[in-house]
Amino acid sequence: MSKERPLILVCNDDGITAPGIRTLISEMNQLGEVVVVAPDSPQSGMGHAITINATLRCDPFRFDDGPQVEYAASGTPVDCVKLAVNVILPRKPDLLVSGVNHGSNSSINVIYSGTMSAAMEGSLESIPSIGFSLCDFDWDADFEAARPYIRKIASEVLANGIPQGTCLNVNIPKNTKDGYAGVKVCRQARANWEEEFDERKDPRERKYYWLTGKFVNYDHGVDTDEWALENNFISIVPVTSDFTAHHAISTLNSLNLE
Repeated sequence: MSKERPLILVCNDDGITAPGIRTLISEMNQLGEVVVVAPDSPQSGMGHAITINATLRCDPFRFDDGPQVEYAASGTPVDCVKLAVNVILPRKPDLLVSGVNHGSNSSINVIYSGTMSAAMEGSLESIPSIGFSLCDFDWDADFEAARPYIRKIASEVLANGIPQGTCLNVNIPKNTKDGYAGVKVCRQARANWEEEFDERKDPRERKYYWLTGKFVNYDHGVDTDEWALENNFISIVPVTSDFTAHHAISTLNSLNLE
């Protein structure tokens, strides 16, 4: 591989044949040497899961005539990143991009997302990393309007980097004929899922459950990812692996814990 062009690792959680990752691959081919390591089947909602009690397979894969090198792995998105960094790539990549996810990963969705966990794993390896998501769950979603923004954001990160230990969570509104209002760097909105389990019975009368629910935004700030998306802006939230609630440390230190 060329030492002059950036080395870009591409992964996702929807599977290596998903239209979203094919869009991402074609855009990254314009920016550098691309290696794809992605799940061989859908892995949505896997979060930061890794495979520890089963074998992993990672085989060469060919889907189209693009110049990229591709591998399909049997594990999770995070497994894919670990395999790429430790086994497949000749050196640490200059950029990791994950997605483009079919569906939003804004607000609290980030903690469930395999797409964003792949990006987070990249940041743990000190690789500038970006997770891209389109707010359209349709397999045949239209990614065309998002293409120039994906390429622009990735090229800016390649040129300027990202603060250490941080990755970017980029969410793109569903395509509209009028285009996008712009790009906003935001904070994560305070929102949650109000969940229900739909109880059903199989043909043998055994109970089973289907997770359902609705997404509720409790945050009315105009500086959040949810506000940006509702107003047709592409949102960018810097995300870190430090889960420490720094604001709670002083309160906990005031307790009699010994």
